[in-house]
Amino acid sequence: MLNQGKGGIAATPPKPSLPFDPKASPTRTIWLLAWPQVLMMLFHFLIGFVDVWVAGRISRDVQASMGMVSQSFFIFLVVAIAVGNGSVAAISQSYGAGLMHRVQRYVGLSLQAAAVFGVLLLVFGYGFQGALIRILQTPESLLPIMTYLLSVYLLVLPAYYLFIIGNSILRAQQLVLYPLYGMMIVAGLNTFGDFALGLGMFGFPDLGYKGLAWSTFGSVLAGGLFNVWILRRRGLLVRRSFAPWKWIRCASPYLFKVAWPAGLMQLVWHSAYIALFSITASLPVGSVVALAGMSAGMRVESLMFLPGFAFNFTASILVGHYLGAKKPEEAKQMGYRILGQGLLVICILTVVLWQFLEPIAAFVAPDPEVRDEAVNYLRYNLAAMPFLLVSMILGGALTGAGATIYQGLVMGGTAWLVRIPLAFILGHLIFIHATGIWLAMFLSMAVQALCVAYVYQFWDWQRFALRKKRIAPAA
Repeated sequence: MLNQGKGGIAATPPKPSLPFDPKASPTRTIWLLAWPQVLMMLFHFLIGFVDVWVAGRISRDVQASMGMVSQSFFIFLVVAIAVGNGSVAAISQSYGAGLMHRVQRYVGLSLQAAAVFGVLLLVFGYGFQGALIRILQTPESLLPIMTYLLSVYLLVLPAYYLFIIGNSILRAQQLVLYPLYGMMIVAGLNTFGDFALGLGMFGFPDLGYKGLAWSTFGSVLAGGLFNVWILRRRGLLVRRSFAPWKWIRCASPYLFKVAWPAGLMQLVWHSAYIALFSITASLPVGSVVALAGMSAGMRVESLMFLPGFAFNFTASILVGHYLGAKKPEEAKQMGYRILGQGLLVICILTVVLWQFLEPIAAFVAPDPEVRDEAVNYLRYNLAAMPFLLVSMILGGALTGAGATIYQGLVMGGTAWLVRIPLAFILGHLIFIHATGIWLAMFLSMAVQALCVAYVYQFWDWQRFALRKKRIAPAA
């Protein structure tokens, strides 16, 4: 165990509001954790939805640029997501084992990583901003918009890191309401800013796409500061949360072991999306319409990610808790229980949404050509939703166990070895149209789901769980 005496931790560590009980009803436990996270993801969806909706009211060029920047910007967030995954694994397992002092110190270690990497990537981003825009094969008409949006987005990286990693820390301890409140703040401020500064409403100046950029900056900054305040209020962010170097040297290897495959997976996955945007942007016919339709369709499609991400997070939390409590078989069964409930929810939502594709697409993309392409995109990608959910939920279980290397192998492999080659062949050589790219996305999701399910069932992913002996007793 970690040293619990003097030398860097609070005498009375914070108590969880919802103690982990491995004997509690699995269904009740799943839904107690899932429903706030569904609402959290709903507000997350509203952020992107409002961005694209307002962008579409400005021009199709702004709408296409917003979609490309939103996807490419995720490359700069991969380290935050990676550290967040490592934090969930380490903190949830320590929480399940009842080691609250270890929880405190992993909180401090995670926040230090957030601050350092947020600043480093801000500097790195400005150095390689132009290269990224060229890699995207951005059409000439979109260059000024893309450059400005990306410049402002990079400025908010440190706050974004605090927001993402802070949410992971809170979720790992079943404090799922605080991330919900934080996302509500970000969504509310972003929506107000988009309408006020993007469209010049409520007496504010009409700044167009520049207003959208600064709206994102202000809202994310508020979310990051909110997380810092909550962690202080919960007694998790105090001077003694930051352990001495001797403890950090012993504890950080596990965080790194979980984080680097997760970060690499995010990098590979989102670079594959950039390649997909590049393939779409270089289509022989209708590239700008295809990009705008893809951007609009992805925003509508992200509505379906709400339960997927909620169950993904829930799987990470509960599998980590069961492994921390030394119940590996129950951990595996919990992953399947969460998958069953998630598939039921997503299938019902898909059937309902399918009935209203055209009016929803018309609402997001008023341009008739963009609307039709958005509907075309959605038909293929909504059909792939059950496959995607298998990958998301079982992948979340692997994250909770710390087995991010397995998740990265499957997700990255299918993205680059299946999706990208198929997208080029079907989009550029066979269909000569965006339909080929959408079909490639569907087929790659099916392959990915089968691979993740095989790994979860037959590979020994529980061996990646944190053990007491992996951290030296001395602090």
